[in-house]
Amino acid sequence: MSIPRLKSYLSIIATVLVLGQAVTAQAVELPDFTQLVEQASPAVVNISTTQKLPDRKVNQQMPDLEGLPPMLREFFERGMPPQSRSPRDRQREATSLGSGFIISSDGYILTNNHVIADADEILVRLADRSEMKAKLIGTDPRSDVALLKIEGKDLPVLKLGKSQDLKAGQWVVAIGSPFGFDHTVTQGIVSAVGRSLPNENYVPFIQTDVPINPGNSGGPLFNLNGEVVGINSQIYTRSGGFMGVSFAIPIDVAMDVSNQLKSGGKVSRGWLGVVIQEVSKDLAESFGLEKPAGALVAQIQDDGPAAKGGLQVGDVILSMNGQPIVMSADLPHLVGALKAGNKADLEVIRDGKRKNVELTVGAIPEEGKELDALPKSSIERSSNRLGVSVVELTDEQKKTYDLKGGVLIKEVQDGPAAMIGLQPGDVITHLNNQAIGSTKEFADIAKALPKNRSVSMRVLRQGRASFITFKLAE
Repeated sequence: MSIPRLKSYLSIIATVLVLGQAVTAQAVELPDFTQLVEQASPAVVNISTTQKLPDRKVNQQMPDLEGLPPMLREFFERGMPPQSRSPRDRQREATSLGSGFIISSDGYILTNNHVIADADEILVRLADRSEMKAKLIGTDPRSDVALLKIEGKDLPVLKLGKSQDLKAGQWVVAIGSPFGFDHTVTQGIVSAVGRSLPNENYVPFIQTDVPINPGNSGGPLFNLNGEVVGINSQIYTRSGGFMGVSFAIPIDVAMDVSNQLKSGGKVSRGWLGVVIQEVSKDLAESFGLEKPAGALVAQIQDDGPAAKGGLQVGDVILSMNGQPIVMSADLPHLVGALKAGNKADLEVIRDGKRKNVELTVGAIPEEGKELDALPKSSIERSSNRLGVSVVELTDEQKKTYDLKGGVLIKEVQDGPAAMIGLQPGDVITHLNNQAIGSTKEFADIAKALPKNRSVSMRVLRQGRASFITFKLAE
């Protein structure tokens, strides 16, 4: 082999070795959490509660153990059922439930509402193993946030970050007390942000793959700067244990709740008074949208903010105050962050055209008002190509259920109606984006429906409205 060729081979080998070392060095550069944990741990606390047990009647036929020697009394009590023991022994029960963290040097603590729910007494154990009673300042079940207060000064506190700056893929760390093991550290990454969970419409959860187990609830979630970005709240599981999907309440949401609880003892959220649903591909086609996006208004609360502001059933909300609504779940997050009296500028699609609707946000009511199922009517029926028989709504029904029109399904026959799951008792208020005022209008619209194209239908069932789509074959 010639000298120049040998030098060339040696140069290539040297380059490969250098690149291999660089890749190896880059691969092992994982974050070091030791400093973060050392600085943050003193402000993370364990929370347990003391609860009164219900009184139980003592079996009068059980022997009287008073006066017996301690060893004999203990022997007999072991064989006695729990309900027959002394009321003094079963008056209280303490259970280690979760975690929390100190947010102010004078002793304010954040945790989950479900950690302290129904507690008669709340105990906080600090990093130095000292325990003290905590006062409950307030709770907010809708966000699962609770604010506690312990007596103290110059207590260690955590730095608070901005959860709105989080992005998927970022490293995060959790500190808590899973299964009672205080100050356990786990790590992972942000899997997604802005997640909505069933029955949790007002919290845009942070999804992570950080191992979270019973006892972690209420503990802090940190970014690499050692700042709290969330409160670990719940997990998704089919086995009862951690399966790689955890959810945390954004610290921005938690601090807004905390400030309201501290100042007024309760939380106020914005409310539009609408029922919305996701815009599927077929619904987007039926409403003339370029792509599936936005929140479809399926129902409007009578005399609510949306009704007073001119929002209409069938409107597709694309943005609010300049914030795009990509998924329907985005809307409750944005509305809930507003206060009653704030203005909301909505961009909607109505009858295929863009329109702006400005309304005043109201305060979410304590209990929602729901419509009961409509009773059946005995008026004559009319048939149509959908395979469904419908009847007129009486004036009393329209007034009772706040309906200006619609038809009641009397019978479902074989055909498209049965295939899409319509049932007797359902009320059809809109068909092919047209409001229905009578059985004749329904029959006329049904007769003119296009074929092989997505058609929308608004159906009211047991007080809840939703849009569904179907296609008529040739």
